[in-house]
Amino acid sequence: MTLKIYQADAFTDQLFGGNPAAVCPLQQWLPDETMQKIALEN
Repeated sequence: MTLKIYQADAFTDQLFGGNPAAVCPLQQWLPDETMQKIALEN
């Protein structure tokens, strides 16, 4: 499986600051188990 994963830095106006959040745009929702594995790695 190949996914594009972006990182957004929330609650800041500083580059590489704030709270990092992984964002994965999806065409369709993935199974909860797969989503949990992605979250654990990011």
